[in-house]
Amino acid sequence: MHRYFDFSANNTSYRQETVAGIATFLTMAYIIIVNPAILEAAGIPKGPSITATIISAAFGTLVMGLYAKRPFAIAPYMGENAFIAFTVVKGMGYPWQTALGAIFLAGVLFTVLTVFKVRSWLANAIPKSLKYSFAVGIGLFLTFIGLNETGLVTLGVPGAPVCLGKVTSPATLLAVVGFLTIAWLLVKRIHGALIAGILVTTLLSIVFGITPLPKELISLPPDPSPIFGQLDIAAALSPKALPVVLIVFVMAFVDTVGTLIGLSARAGLLDDDGNLPEIEKPMLADALANLVAPLVGTTTTGAYIESAAGIEEGGRTGFTAVVVAALFLLSLFFAPVFTIVPPHAYGTALIAIGILMISPVTRLDFSDYTELIPAFLTIVLISFTYNIGVGMTAGLLVYPLLKLITGRVSEVPRPLWLLAAMSLVFYLVYPYK
Repeated sequence: MHRYFDFSANNTSYRQETVAGIATFLTMAYIIIVNPAILEAAGIPKGPSITATIISAAFGTLVMGLYAKRPFAIAPYMGENAFIAFTVVKGMGYPWQTALGAIFLAGVLFTVLTVFKVRSWLANAIPKSLKYSFAVGIGLFLTFIGLNETGLVTLGVPGAPVCLGKVTSPATLLAVVGFLTIAWLLVKRIHGALIAGILVTTLLSIVFGITPLPKELISLPPDPSPIFGQLDIAAALSPKALPVVLIVFVMAFVDTVGTLIGLSARAGLLDDDGNLPEIEKPMLADALANLVAPLVGTTTTGAYIESAAGIEEGGRTGFTAVVVAALFLLSLFFAPVFTIVPPHAYGTALIAIGILMISPVTRLDFSDYTELIPAFLTIVLISFTYNIGVGMTAGLLVYPLLKLITGRVSEVPRPLWLLAAMSLVFYLVYPYK
């Protein structure tokens, strides 16, 4: 394993990679409960959906670790699951079986484009300034999620959509304690800061009666057979359903590219040209996971931004992902234990990740507005729209347009025009409220 993952070249160790894997898992374990809860609105039974969520996450993450050798975890995407449940099924009236068929077809497209290296060709054409903005935007996005989960920021009123939460509530106060714990450990340069903050907050939450202990420690996984293999590919191939396939494809494409590049920028995995070497490998892991997810009965999967937690703990190789996959498999039988971590506990880690991921902003050229403006739009729209895809597509669309109208069109790589066209399609078919 030491040689296979090249620990020496990556300046890492079993302990460092294991701690990183635990940190990533703890910050994303909520998906085991949250994803099935959202998909239940689409008519997908909750019990089998829990098993499907875990299996798809474990499969994709294991492929990412063993094949791509990258410290990224894969799981069903938040946002895409809500899109399927509330827009495609409840809003547009498609059966959930047809929606899963559309996701499978998108996965086929992903796989074909990845094998022929079209996805990596497009990804490598993204300018450095946008790649760095992806990292910063994702960091602030995670912070925004953390602020919401801890109760420090909550829904506001018309004209002021967010406001300060009730900081005197017990859960929020514990979140503050957890964040200060992380901050102190980061200042002291002590490894395991994120895990420590999560565990301290969770334990205090149990002690003060905010988080109840699980009724059982071990349980058999729910039977997945009611949803296993129930996707309807034929219905998804109908002309009426093709727009759904297109939306799923574009949303997942931009989310995955942005997440992979953003996380890689923070982890120092990009080369001198700002590209991720052998990016087609993590992309293929993502594509294969998108084939398996609808087969077992869940929605679009992809690289998870919470992987940043493991990266900040020193995760640099695929062994981190292997640890995450192993913990997902364990959660099939220990779900009551793994899901006990409350939102105000893992939310503290997400806030801290934003601090650690904002540093690439210093690599932006603040004197060149044709580079700065698209990067700025990417950062703020990722955060303020609560959607990575919206921010990414804004940057990919504005960048070449700005170069064009300022007479610097020669600086635009040809593949970027295709990405701009895809971004335009994204806004044309986006399910606006």
